[in-house]
Amino acid sequence: MLVTTTSTLQGREIVEYRGLVTGEAILGANIFKDLFAGIRDIVGGRSGAYEAELAKARKIALDELQQQAAGLGANAVIGVDLDYETVGNGGSMLMVSATGTAVVIR
Repeated sequence: MLVTTTSTLQGREIVEYRGLVTGEAILGANIFKDLFAGIRDIVGGRSGAYEAELAKARKIALDELQQQAAGLGANAVIGVDLDYETVGNGGSMLMVSATGTAVVIR
């Protein structure tokens, strides 16, 4: 399935719009990841643990989006928007949502 952030597809024709599709993922960070991320904040560098969780959440959200589109008979999702938020007490959880339009392309 083709998934893109653009609303048009060069060289492809959109023949039918199937509707809005979404996918969400909420993942919690644990105390050890928080501890090591805090140390990284002090000494500098990137937090590999948080980056891995972010990538995992993004993949889950996009997979759900594609499954929903396939269920509508679409073979592409256009205009995809990814949003990232922290939720929970003290931002202890990460939410990633993906939204797009399911279409049939030729």
